Amino acid sequence: MSAGAGGMIAAPPAQQLVDGKLSGASNGASYPILNPANGELIGHAPDSTPSDVAAAIGAARRAFDETDWSTNIELRVRCLRQLHQALTDNADEFRALTTAEVGMPGFMMGAAGFDVPVAGLKWVTDLLESYQWETDLGVAEPMGIPTRRTVRREPIGVVAAITPWNVPNQINLAKIGPALAAGCTVVLKPAPDTPWVACELGRLVAEYTDIPAGVFNVVTPSDNSVAARLTSDPRVDMVSFTGSTDTGRAVMAAAAPTLKKVFLELGGKSAAVVLDDADVAAAAGATAFTACIHAGQGCALTTRLVVPRERYEEAVEVAAATMATIGVKDPADPGAICGPVISRAQRDRVAGYLRLAEQEGGRIVTGGRVLDQPGFWVEPTVVAGLDNSSRLAQEEIFGPVLVVIPHDGDDDAVRIANDSDFGLSGSVESADLDRAKAVARRIRTGTLAVNGGVWFSPDVPFGGYKQSGLGREMGLAGFEEYLEMKTIAEPA
Repeated sequence: MSAGAGGMIAAPPAQQLVDGKLSGASNGASYPILNPANGELIGHAPDSTPSDVAAAIGAARRAFDETDWSTNIELRVRCLRQLHQALTDNADEFRALTTAEVGMPGFMMGAAGFDVPVAGLKWVTDLLESYQWETDLGVAEPMGIPTRRTVRREPIGVVAAITPWNVPNQINLAKIGPALAAGCTVVLKPAPDTPWVACELGRLVAEYTDIPAGVFNVVTPSDNSVAARLTSDPRVDMVSFTGSTDTGRAVMAAAAPTLKKVFLELGGKSAAVVLDDADVAAAAGATAFTACIHAGQGCALTTRLVVPRERYEEAVEVAAATMATIGVKDPADPGAICGPVISRAQRDRVAGYLRLAEQEGGRIVTGGRVLDQPGFWVEPTVVAGLDNSSRLAQEEIFGPVLVVIPHDGDDDAVRIANDSDFGLSGSVESADLDRAKAVARRIRTGTLAVNGGVWFSPDVPFGGYKQSGLGREMGLAGFEEYLEMKTIAEPA
């Protein structure tokens, strides 16, 4: 796969997948896909119509109700192993397409960009082969009647999987893998900024697997009102959504009339807490590096650096030096850490926060500029001089912006970390592991890294407290999100 004239990618065209058929939109409409590194056209995606979305939902409903997909575990295992093999065989092409469409630096392909989500598909398929679908609760005598009770787990039904643009392979596979393994049928709706990798996933399903028609569908509307049909249609049993907290609220509201299950993985404003016995310079450098990854476009990235007040200026200086050294690079460059943001709209949004930093009385120590060059580029930026009540410390920016905040001891650090509408992730650094773990237990977030520990893995549940979401993705808990629980009682 390579770039041709005008930045076009030599890859199969982006097509929707509806009821087993790859096609363009039913009315022939499409929209452009741009390379965020240079703003050039690389392809077009089908602009799925309301009738396309309705057809995909209908196909998924029929496949769940009328085929044996939901009950045939052997078929599901075989098909998911075929999909895993297809992704493995097409890995180089998939990675290249991801870098071109998403602007994701190549080093991320060994982690969330590609390898970990593909490993996650294998993990959940292995789980499927050993999962206990029934639990015998034994015999009891409720109301004096000897009864044997069995708890059975069954697929929830038709799942609408709605995914964002920042790490699309990770989130697409983290939803469809467990859903399909559980026996559900799926309609995947990716973000219009990154439809191609989702369409390519649909192509692999259609061409390399025995997944029956209608079990897995991909639609790519650009109009949010068209996509919203997935959240309100009574034929959909569950909506699995990853994106902004504001959109998550809208998803919940749309799903409420039909009381469909909703899984939400939403925003974050995670704190990197550095205690007074830690190596402050090392922690500040590591946090600044993390905030630059993929131009800061990660919901779990630590974008608040909370450091001892007496070491504040040292931490600011190290963080700024680190970010200045990293800079920005073309994501195709093997040394790239911080590439472009996804779009002009996102670039302008980040620029608005940089202006706000100064209006709030903050000090931009390094960076702070939108780059005047093709593509959508923002310099890695360190902001000092703001407290935790500032908007830059409270709101998710989704750009390479780190806010450094002083604390006055462990209790104050915990207070600052918890003083947020979000509760997705975070970290704690201390020379004393027990002290770090004690602080970590007091921080109300779904994941925490202590002294450099890594929680991101297919077998680890991921999700947040508070307005960071509902439910968990990945791990056993992520698989069981797609199951209903039925109790069967029979005479003993």
